[in-house]
Amino acid sequence: MSLPIDTFVAPPCSEAIRILYQDDSLLLINKPSGLLSLSGKNPLNWDSVHYRLVQQFPTALLLHRLDLGTSGVLVIALNKPVAAHINRQFQARTVVKTYQAVLAGCLKEETGQIDLPIAKDPINFPRLKVCLTSGKAASSHYRVLERITGQGDALGSTRVRFSPLTGRTHQLRIHSAALGHPILGCDLYGTPQSERMASRLLLHAETLAFEHPVSGERFLGRSDCPF
Repeated sequence: MSLPIDTFVAPPCSEAIRILYQDDSLLLINKPSGLLSLSGKNPLNWDSVHYRLVQQFPTALLLHRLDLGTSGVLVIALNKPVAAHINRQFQARTVVKTYQAVLAGCLKEETGQIDLPIAKDPINFPRLKVCLTSGKAASSHYRVLERITGQGDALGSTRVRFSPLTGRTHQLRIHSAALGHPILGCDLYGTPQSERMASRLLLHAETLAFEHPVSGERFLGRSDCPF
């Protein structure tokens, strides 16, 4: 069976990357929604966080990614030893991340945890899927921040803070949809109605906590939610 071909071309992103923190070892940046983390295989998808940063910081190394539509905080290493140090923290799951999202409909519970394994979906590329038999373990905790009542026949929404305990691709988007409350603006896992309710994916990486590779102190990066 031949592999699916990705013909997607990202639309231009005019919003600039904002540097939140900088020292000799690393950068914390705010990725805008609509910008790739890494340049794609399609030569038309050259613009990305990494492509832009190496113009100013030639040794910049991307340590993790955010989906095209997701905005928020990313940590960038400025040399290989720092990259290795922080990568070990990611592997040990000592890096703690939180996200804000707005979901379609009103969640009943104030808090909850979603434990649903995620696997590739060879039929519906680039979508992934929940698969209890072959999926990799994925766990997301959420807490409701605000419930927004819909007007008339309009669907209401719920603002939540997610704390992913694992870092699977599309994890929060898949878990939200599995609850029956997809993230607004999600083009892969939402419904036509929930996708129309926002002009972008309403998912933002809000905080990132890790051990600074030089000082050894716990370090917290924050990017305020723009929606």
